[in-house]
Amino acid sequence: MPIRLFALRPYPEPLTLPDMSSPDAVTRQLPPGLYSTFRTYDRRRRVIGLRRHLQRLYGPAKRLGINPQVDSASLRRALAEALADLETEEARLRLILTYAGEVYLVVEPFTPLPPEVYARGVAVITVPLHRERPGLKSTTFIQASQNARLRVAESDAFEALLTRNGVILEGLTSNFFYVQGGVLGTAGRGVLPGVTRRLVLRLARRGGVPLRYRALPLAEIPRLEEAFLTSSSRGVVPIVQIDAQPVGSGGLGEITRRLGEAYQAHVQKIAETIV
Repeated sequence: MPIRLFALRPYPEPLTLPDMSSPDAVTRQLPPGLYSTFRTYDRRRRVIGLRRHLQRLYGPAKRLGINPQVDSASLRRALAEALADLETEEARLRLILTYAGEVYLVVEPFTPLPPEVYARGVAVITVPLHRERPGLKSTTFIQASQNARLRVAESDAFEALLTRNGVILEGLTSNFFYVQGGVLGTAGRGVLPGVTRRLVLRLARRGGVPLRYRALPLAEIPRLEEAFLTSSSRGVVPIVQIDAQPVGSGGLGEITRRLGEAYQAHVQKIAETIV
C-alpha cells in the first residue's frame, strides 16, 4: 500500500500531492502547523495514548489562535473510517493540524522493526540541533532538521541525538534515556514530552528503577552503562553506540531489557480504541 493522504472535513477526503514518497515529504508540502505521529494496534482499531496524541494538537490550539475545522470526537470517527479498508494489518499515522485549522491524516503501512534490533541495539550520531519550542511538535521542525536527517542516512545510523550547549536533549524522532551508576536518566527540560517517554518513566517507577532528570553531557558518553530511545512507533530501542563510541559493554543492558519487556507486555493492555 502506498502512502495515502486525507483531508478530514470531518469525513476523510483522499488527496494527492506531487511528492508522496514519505510522510515527511507530504508534510513539507502542506501548510505549517502541529503534528503527531504514532502507530496502530489490533488491526488498526487501537492506538496507545491516542488521547494524549490528540491533546498534542488540540491542547495548544486555543493558545495559538487556531480554530480546528474538526473537533477531536469527529476526528476519531474520521480516523476509523480512513483506516477501515486499508490493505495492511497495521498502519503508521501522522495527524497534522495546520495553523489555519485544517486537519490532515497521512497513512503508511507499518512494518515492525526486526527482532534483532531490540536484541542487538543500534548506532546513533549526535547533531547540534534543538527544537525552538519543545512543548510544540511543529511541522516546521521537519524542514529545519532536514540536514540532520540527511546525515543520519549518509552515516547509516539509526537516529540522530539532538544536542545543545554540550548536552544531549532528545532524538530527532524520539526521546533519549541513559543509565549511569544504575540510575535511569533523561533530560527534564527542553525536550518533547513524548507519549512513550511518559509511559516508560511510569514503568521505571513501578519497577523500582532510580530516576534522574538531567541532560547527559557529551563528555560523559564513555562512562555510560546503557542507553536507549523511545518513540510511539518503535517502543524501546537499545543504543549500543553513539558517535562510534560503544555504550557500556556494547550490548543490551539489563535496565533497557527490563523496561523494553515491560513496555511490550503493557502496550496491549493500555491501547485505546479509536472510537
